[in-house]
Amino acid sequence: MDVHTVARIIMDEHTLDRLRGCVVGAAIGDALGMPLEFKSPSPPDRLVSEMLPGRLPAGSFTDDTEMALALADSLLHHAHLDGSDLAQRFAAWYETGPSDVGVQTSQVLSRIARGETWEKAAEKVFQQNPNSAGNGSLMRAWPVALAHFNSPEWLVADSLLQSRVTHPHPDCMAACALACLMIWQLSQGTSPAATFETALTKVDLAADFQQMLADAPLRRRSELKSSGWVRHTLESALWGLLATHSFEEAVVQVANLGNDADTAASVTGALAGAAYGLSAIPPTWLDQLQGEWPLRSGLRWHTPDFIHLADRLIDVEGKYK
Repeated sequence: MDVHTVARIIMDEHTLDRLRGCVVGAAIGDALGMPLEFKSPSPPDRLVSEMLPGRLPAGSFTDDTEMALALADSLLHHAHLDGSDLAQRFAAWYETGPSDVGVQTSQVLSRIARGETWEKAAEKVFQQNPNSAGNGSLMRAWPVALAHFNSPEWLVADSLLQSRVTHPHPDCMAACALACLMIWQLSQGTSPAATFETALTKVDLAADFQQMLADAPLRRRSELKSSGWVRHTLESALWGLLATHSFEEAVVQVANLGNDADTAASVTGALAGAAYGLSAIPPTWLDQLQGEWPLRSGLRWHTPDFIHLADRLIDVEGKYK
């Protein structure tokens, strides 16, 4: 009996379903939002709920999921995240020429690829634009929640660290910690509303950011910007989770906000997947999910590969004890 089988036996089946749902849900949200990226919000009576082609074939995940997979690979090799290892994995991914890379991420990783340490690269880019607080670290944060689902203190520490590698702004780091704490609590079966209320008290958020998030469930759809700003992304994802009643409804609503649709829907998918579980994701979406990882390897990923990844991440802490 292998270690992954053991992990599945000792874990409650509903918790396992929710953790798998987080992983698959993040990639599903990414793929659903991909063709809607940079577009205006869809009219409320014409929401897109099918996987459509865009800059990539229908069902394809994007850089959001690719960077999360690089983070997952690092966690599988270092249970307590190693910033240098993660930075090198990100830089290797960057040098394969992904179809899309965020501006700040590109600026940091190009420096790392030229030989700078990640600490220096991140600090220099941050000093050049100290108000830059993009969503590039939030979109990829979910693997930390699975690797440390038994250790909330390490969950928070590694959520912050993985953000610092490219996005050291306090808002970015706090958003990552909040999202991962919510995934952890949702996977235990806590309701979305109770999870959100508790997580807000455990993360060091700027007062205005905290108020913005507290107001998110009450927003009208027309008020949501869903831009590349980390505050807007987390606001949209929380609105999607807390103002709807199913995985499908949550990701469809957020993806159809347009703008940075793939990222907002991916964050929503991770949260809603942890809330409702893999079993709640529409089978047609599961059948269509696809992508290449590692890039330029020729290896194709589909839903079963993400499920297997979830099981491996769940066992990280046991592997290294």
